[in-house]
Amino acid sequence: MAARGKGSPGQAGGHLAAPEEAGASRADRLRVRAAWMYFIEQMTQNEIADVLGVGRVSVVRMLAEARARHEVRVAIEGSLAGIIALERALEHRFGIARAIVAPLSRPDADPVPAIGAATGSFLSEAMQSGMSAGVGWGHTLSATLAHIAPRALADFRVISLLGGVGVVRRVNPAEFAWRFAEVFQGDGYLIPAPALVDSVATKTALIERCGLHEILGMADRLDAVLVSVGGIASATTIYRGGFLSEEEREDLVRRGAVGDLLFHFYDRDGRLLDHPINQRVMSVDIDSLRRAPLRILTSGGPDKVAALLGAMRLVEPTVFITDEETARRMLAA
Repeated sequence: MAARGKGSPGQAGGHLAAPEEAGASRADRLRVRAAWMYFIEQMTQNEIADVLGVGRVSVVRMLAEARARHEVRVAIEGSLAGIIALERALEHRFGIARAIVAPLSRPDADPVPAIGAATGSFLSEAMQSGMSAGVGWGHTLSATLAHIAPRALADFRVISLLGGVGVVRRVNPAEFAWRFAEVFQGDGYLIPAPALVDSVATKTALIERCGLHEILGMADRLDAVLVSVGGIASATTIYRGGFLSEEEREDLVRRGAVGDLLFHFYDRDGRLLDHPINQRVMSVDIDSLRRAPLRILTSGGPDKVAALLGAMRLVEPTVFITDEETARRMLAA
């Protein structure tokens, strides 16, 4: 049996010869994470059980299997071990309960398919009967649908966290919410209003006189939220869809905006901007999101690093899913 020892990737002290990432199952990932925590981070079996959400007996079994598979040797190497190192670094740096890092075939690859696959796999197990889940929208979330294992969940509710759009598009808040509910054969609740309205008075009237307060009130009782972030570049979804003008985008940049979450624009420190757009958005407020016990943030790409750094403070996710290049850039920043 290999001696326990401190170390980091590339140093002697503990070696995890992990299976190839592309074919790694959830059991493989869990087992190697347990071995990493035990041999490299010097955590006790009870501590590992708490972090992974399993029993101590399961941890003992995983460690024994890791030894039997010769996955524990002298130095750390292997692609999956590198990914786990990034996950653990993100968890420590940002205080996240669980980080999931998706591998990329090359550094300049489009991260959305990989992040979508990792998120879909996580959601397949995380969603349970009796849950109320609030969901955002965007290309990243849409990419998760093909990777979620469909199953029927009793008393499962999906609440769209943002109003819809006037023109039918494939990437649409309402479109994603009802398709997500359909995957689990649950009930979907939409906000029957535009994502952005023309004034605060219109927003108030819609909420108070058109029954929207009932749907928005459901957001105070959410068990889980699933959101992504948008960058401030003109190529991101919110601008490609024509929701904001270039003049408005430039004004937001001048005021320090780094991205948006449900059309709520914020700065690098996670502070919401004092901007008229933030007052006209038909979406659930950020405080309601932060009250959900399970807060899943999934996003990535070089244009979203600053937005993700701000979102860590804005929404304080409990689960963060991204790609390996974005993870490295965030840690370096």
